[in-house]
Amino acid sequence: MRAIIRREAAAPLAVLAGGLVGAGYVRAADPHRGGGLPLPRCPVNWATGLLCPACGGTRMAYDLFHGDLTGALHDNAALLLLGVPLAGWLLGRWLVEGMRGRRYRPRFGPAGMAAVLGVAALWVLARNLFDLTALSDLAAALG
Repeated sequence: MRAIIRREAAAPLAVLAGGLVGAGYVRAADPHRGGGLPLPRCPVNWATGLLCPACGGTRMAYDLFHGDLTGALHDNAALLLLGVPLAGWLLGRWLVEGMRGRRYRPRFGPAGMAAVLGVAALWVLARNLFDLTALSDLAAALG
């Protein structure tokens, strides 16, 4: 008997299903107000008081689910503009290759890893050292 889902597609489909469940949970919770469904706090922010590259990602996702692009840009612009498209492309490619019966292992060379880590480091420095409210004001004026 032939399998309905190829073995290679099981992992990306499970990640996609888990992501959809998580997205539904975040859509139902309100990270801006609190008091509703419990959401975890960023461990880096909890331990150091600094904003990590992903801080604001939950609020950003909530804003996107409710159609507030300006709020999403305010919460974490780098994650929205760089991280979400990269994650979508990697998951999509993994899923397509799995459905074709092939395994997919993304390969970031040294230059790719340096680029990802460099952008993350610059974003951490920019968020923690400079007042970026002018950028969110500009986004609000444009949107």
